[in-house]
Amino acid sequence: MNVLFEDGGVLRAAALLSEQAGAIQVEFPGGKREKVRADRVLLHFAKPLPLELLTDGQKLATEVDREFLWEVAGDAEFAFSDLAREYFGHPPTAIESAAMLTVLYGSPSHFSRRGVGRFQAVTMEARQAAEKAAARKQKQLEKQTALAEQLIAGELPRDIAARMPQVLYKPDPSWIETKAILQACDATHMSPAKLLIRCGAVDGSHSFHLGRFLLDYFPKGRSIETTATVDPLPDLPLADVAAFSIDDTSTTEIDDAFSVTRQRDGSVRVGIHIAAPALGFQPGSALDELARSRLSTVYMPGDKITMLPPQAIKPFTLLEGHDCPAVSLYLTVSGDGSYRILGEESRLERVPIRRNLRYPAIDSQFSVENIATGRLDFEFGPELLFLYELAGRLQASRGKPEQEQVDYIFSFVDGKIALTRRMRGGPPDKVVAELMIYVNSAWGKLLGDRDIRALYRVQDSGKVRLSLYPAPHAGLGVTQYLWSSSPLRRYCDLVNQWILIARLYEEPSPYADNEGELLKLMRDFEQTYAAYDEFQRSMERYYGIRYLAQEGITQTTATVIRDNLVRFDLVPIWQRVPSLPELAAGTSVVVDVAHLDELELTLHAEFRRKSDGAVS
Repeated sequence: MNVLFEDGGVLRAAALLSEQAGAIQVEFPGGKREKVRADRVLLHFAKPLPLELLTDGQKLATEVDREFLWEVAGDAEFAFSDLAREYFGHPPTAIESAAMLTVLYGSPSHFSRRGVGRFQAVTMEARQAAEKAAARKQKQLEKQTALAEQLIAGELPRDIAARMPQVLYKPDPSWIETKAILQACDATHMSPAKLLIRCGAVDGSHSFHLGRFLLDYFPKGRSIETTATVDPLPDLPLADVAAFSIDDTSTTEIDDAFSVTRQRDGSVRVGIHIAAPALGFQPGSALDELARSRLSTVYMPGDKITMLPPQAIKPFTLLEGHDCPAVSLYLTVSGDGSYRILGEESRLERVPIRRNLRYPAIDSQFSVENIATGRLDFEFGPELLFLYELAGRLQASRGKPEQEQVDYIFSFVDGKIALTRRMRGGPPDKVVAELMIYVNSAWGKLLGDRDIRALYRVQDSGKVRLSLYPAPHAGLGVTQYLWSSSPLRRYCDLVNQWILIARLYEEPSPYADNEGELLKLMRDFEQTYAAYDEFQRSMERYYGIRYLAQEGITQTTATVIRDNLVRFDLVPIWQRVPSLPELAAGTSVVVDVAHLDELELTLHAEFRRKSDGAVS
């Protein structure tokens, strides 16, 4: 004996093995067995075989006149077997019953289900509504197919262009355009990104990655459209110094500069000068709201998105040849070769910026070799030497050794990528790093001693985070650390500068009565800054993959970080290498590189052998 039963609105047939209270055991063609609720059974039959019943029933169903069935069914609820007897003119066979059930289950516009095997003809109004819905659905399907055909042909339909960029990065599954893209992807065996790039919706892989980031964090666009202007600056004294900065060639937001002035008593006055945009606008102003919405400058190879508009950068960036508003920390340092710090003073002033020293030129001039041989006959050479020796004492006092790092500098010439590796940690870097650590620590103490809430950077148990209260930063070896040295580029530094300036003027902090606002912007900044940092790393990986492809590099060296994670030496790429044997961290290896994908940012690396350590 066999049974026909309903399973989730689908007709199924199988051989009956056993019956018990409320359930039956069945076996399907192929041997699979299941337990089925007894109230789901529609028909018991001996012949034909279960699979034949469904096949023959579906074939016969195509000959049944649905319109005639609907007309004769009447308004009352009915059993399928009764309608089948009336339609066929005799007690229905198993195949005729299966055909009738197939028609009734497959015609929701004509019949509604009222229970297992029981139905009712829908009203004329319901039929008309269903027909309209079916017509709309058919029209949508035709439109979807037409859009898909255009995409398959390499054309960009106007409707899909109008949905960009959401249809690519955040598609709504209910959109016809989304369905058309997926239909075209199935036909072309391409991802949505590759398909839309081919059709011209996205201008290449770089625009694809940048567009996704902009949609998430700059939905109104990356350009800054504001007529807001800076406030008139206070009358600041002019510092009697000749200051210089150290930055790379692309830096336009120059936040910090230094000066070295020898005093009559033999001591040396070292100035650490930080740009003061906080003097140009106040919390709650239009420029503040703009900076608050962006929270940081975004960096990527060959490009950046500034936190502040040009009219808020130009008056404050420490550009050579200008007397620039600054918050300065002056250190009085002994001139006897011990480099002891005898005193500190913080003040607001205008600082004459004599020169902007730039990488990579300053690297070759102010090098360890030139320091050792005394070849420092360039502008600010003696001043840099003094700062270098001071930086060495400051680093020793923190108990933190230098860590060698590599900066990868991308440049673009005639559509090609040029890549330069710059070892970080040389004399210019050491001077900047140590003096920035010192000024952030000193100003953190200045505020902390007055119990003033600000945005401190702390590290405990290995985790780095922001806090409203001063606490040690274990990684830097300082008792407190205030992020305050990049106010043109980081919003938390700008906020801290407002607080610091109020302290220097002996005024209440602008956030003294609103600690909740500080907490909120602290959380917003940490989340956003982490996302910007992740985007920068992904774009460095993107250009690293492109560079490997451009140069045809199929084998390169890498350094083991831990387990099977390595860092490529030639490009800024960190990669898992499943075939890597167990090797100590720091081991140099050679890996084969293949399957570069600049859209997915993926590649395959295969361990080849241990290396002698030379970069290739």
